[in-house]
Amino acid sequence: MLVVLTLVALLMTLALPRYFGSLERSKETALQENLKVLRVTIDKFYADHARYPETLEELVERKYLRSVPFDPVTETERTWITIPVQDADKKGIADVKSGARGKDSYGRAYETY
Repeated sequence: MLVVLTLVALLMTLALPRYFGSLERSKETALQENLKVLRVTIDKFYADHARYPETLEELVERKYLRSVPFDPVTETERTWITIPVQDADKKGIADVKSGARGKDSYGRAYETY
């Protein structure tokens, strides 16, 4: 019985790091997809209304999104960093970035996504 428990413990020490690593990579993939959806939606809003949305909630109010997607790294939808339009004549949100701190599994900062 002791040998079996030792083998199970050994297998667990090999499998658990890979499992937790795959969880982090899946969060990074979901973050990239959520950012892509937000950016495409902002572009569609601009194409329809010839202006950028004032807030992310406006995209939900106008039925472009069902809800503001959450940032899987911070696990909330309130940490998005909105980038305003660079043109002084226009107002609104032109881009979105993650508000997560730190780096991904490849060493890139989450803010650069």
